[in-house]
Amino acid sequence: MGMTMTQKILAAHAGLSKVSAGQLIEANLDLVLGNDVTAPVAIKEMAKLDTDEVFDKDKIALVPDHFTPNKDIKSAENCRCMRDFAKKHDITHYFEVGEMGIEHALLPEKGLVVAGDVVIGADSHTCTYGALGAFSTGVGSTDMAAGMATGKAWFKVPSALRFVFTGKPSRWVSGKDIILHIIGMIGVDGARYKSMEFAGDGIRHLSMDDRFTIANMAIEAGAKNGIFPVDELTIEYMKEHSAKPYTVYEADEDAEYEETYEIDLSKIRPTVAFPHLPENTHTIDEIPDIKIDQVVIGSCTNGRLNDLRAAARVLEGRKVAKGVRVIIFPATQDIYLKALEEGLIATFIKAGAVVSTPTCGPCLGGHMGVLAAGEKAVSTTNRNFVGRMGHVDSEVYLASPAVAAASAVTGKISGPEELGL
Repeated sequence: MGMTMTQKILAAHAGLSKVSAGQLIEANLDLVLGNDVTAPVAIKEMAKLDTDEVFDKDKIALVPDHFTPNKDIKSAENCRCMRDFAKKHDITHYFEVGEMGIEHALLPEKGLVVAGDVVIGADSHTCTYGALGAFSTGVGSTDMAAGMATGKAWFKVPSALRFVFTGKPSRWVSGKDIILHIIGMIGVDGARYKSMEFAGDGIRHLSMDDRFTIANMAIEAGAKNGIFPVDELTIEYMKEHSAKPYTVYEADEDAEYEETYEIDLSKIRPTVAFPHLPENTHTIDEIPDIKIDQVVIGSCTNGRLNDLRAAARVLEGRKVAKGVRVIIFPATQDIYLKALEEGLIATFIKAGAVVSTPTCGPCLGGHMGVLAAGEKAVSTTNRNFVGRMGHVDSEVYLASPAVAAASAVTGKISGPEELGL
């Protein structure tokens, strides 16, 4: 039997000619990532090791993005821990407030990840970089510590599921709708410790932002990673953002998949995940009147430029419904600046939204947008677990930027079509 795309990347980084599902390997790492929640733990764990040196100061990225700008003394101390570590080891890729962004949007933008890389990050949504044809996955802080010290990590080679995309999505269907549709179909454990490998002619209709969104939420189906083939669009993106050499891996024709799913993108409708799991999905046509209190547009899932453009197309010339709070978070400083230059920020403010510096705060109920008991929010983030964005009696509905923006205008969960768009 041949190897999947993921298996080929892992084999190459383990110095092996072939690997198979279930095999334990030690692989060389191209990048190790940590944020202000996970990196301080890793730094303390690394201090227990025999070595006091990092394996490569150019292959570690530290991004304080979860509780920054610092919301309290504890978060300030965590960021100082990262800052001191970065200075001590002369870490090349440390991104402080003012140049930082949400890590999973920032690293591709900075050209730190390219096709064929193996990346670990002490954050579950590290799987985002599969959009570039890299193997990337989330790990615990102790694994991050070992990775920073040795440049290696142990993996169990995952088996794979194949998702073959055909057709072209309709106007208001985005990568968020596609991945919610898939999670609704297979469940939050449907890809547990498996590689979700995407294929098919339909991929050519997906922007890089769509692909980042889909790969980002592979973890919400329990996957070890999600990965896209490298095409002309991927190469164009990498050439624009990175000077790193890349390697294109393709799945063998006889690669083994546990299951193959055929998905006609033209048949997917705007989709919303109801509380309290991403698998609890409904199309926009099936939703009764559900009044909302807050809308959040941003995060590592949907804070990129195309996401903001979609929201602005809906909000242009319209007003946020009375009593609804709308918070918009561009994912990086560069995205923020481009949105400003395009007039998107003005559109948001005129509509009655507020715009924040890049932060993960509201996604995990950390700060800026925490929900009170009984409140309902439509959010473009990736999780809607009990208490995810605040009080355990609040509710989070996951949706695309277009649906979130339309809901902000109507004051209830709505699609853009309800506004005549």
